[in-house]
Amino acid sequence: MTAKEFVQKFYKSDALIDSTVMKEFLHPDVKLDWNSSTGFIQLDASSLLKLADELGQAYVRSNIRISHIVAEDNLISVRYAHFVKTVENPREEMLLAHFMTIWEIKDDKLYRGYQMSQLS
Repeated sequence: MTAKEFVQKFYKSDALIDSTVMKEFLHPDVKLDWNSSTGFIQLDASSLLKLADELGQAYVRSNIRISHIVAEDNLISVRYAHFVKTVENPREEMLLAHFMTIWEIKDDKLYRGYQMSQLS
C-alpha cells in the first residue's frame, strides 16, 4: 500500500471517532501540530486516542470528504471536510470543520502531522 492509499484508508475508517481503530494507524512517536480556530495545540499518540474517544462519545457517525490529496514520497497533503451525526440527532449530518493536513508516514504509520482547521 502506498503512503497516499494509507492516508485515504485512515480517513475512510472510523479512526476519528474510535480510538481502537485510530491506534492501528498511529506511529508510537506520532506528533500532530494543530492550528485551529481556537489556537495551537500539539497532540501525541495518547492525546490523539483520547480525542477519538471524546469524539466517539459525541458523534455516532463521522464522514470525511476529501477534496484534494497530493503525495510526494512519504509526505501526503490532504484537504477535507469533516461531517458528523450527533448522538442527539443521528439523522442529520452536519459539517463540523474544514481541514488541511500534511502527514509524514514512517514505518507505514502516521508519524508527523501539520494541520490547520476552521470550524464551519
